[in-house]
Amino acid sequence: MNKLFDLFFTFARIGGLTFGGGYAMLPILQREVVDKRGWATEEELMDYYAIGQCTPGVIAVNTATFIGQKTGGIIGGIVATLGVVFPSLVIISVIAAFIQNFADLAIVQNAFAGIRVCVCVLIFNAVVKLWKKSVVDKITLLIFLAIFAGSALTDLSPIVFVILAAIAGIVLKNKEAQKK
Repeated sequence: MNKLFDLFFTFARIGGLTFGGGYAMLPILQREVVDKRGWATEEELMDYYAIGQCTPGVIAVNTATFIGQKTGGIIGGIVATLGVVFPSLVIISVIAAFIQNFADLAIVQNAFAGIRVCVCVLIFNAVVKLWKKSVVDKITLLIFLAIFAGSALTDLSPIVFVILAAIAGIVLKNKEAQKK
């Protein structure tokens, strides 16, 4: 039971302190889930993040569900999911009640402009951390460059890129292993 409370309150704290969405959550998840509690390894966290990106729903919720399920089974997944969404639900409900009264104020608009810039930096930092753990050799660099070019030059669904990257990883890494 203590584990479930720990899951809920850990993810509630993460959900309440993370601004900018799932990508901005990565450094906090790293610290809380990997470094502090050992609920997942760095590699597992990256895998959960990748799967969370590829599946329907919000990355933060999907990742919390995966970690909760690993830590406490199905109930753990449900508890972690409820924990991560609870603060947002409360905060958004309060903001929704008052936003129309203040949205036109210059100070509110300026605050949102500053927050957007901050979120860009948080996302960039998450990308750099993902890069360091994901692009580890020539093959993964090649996959990265191909997917980056494809996503910049086409309007294909991200699902197509995920499938292509998985196939490329399987084929190229298997060929590399056969050479050794």
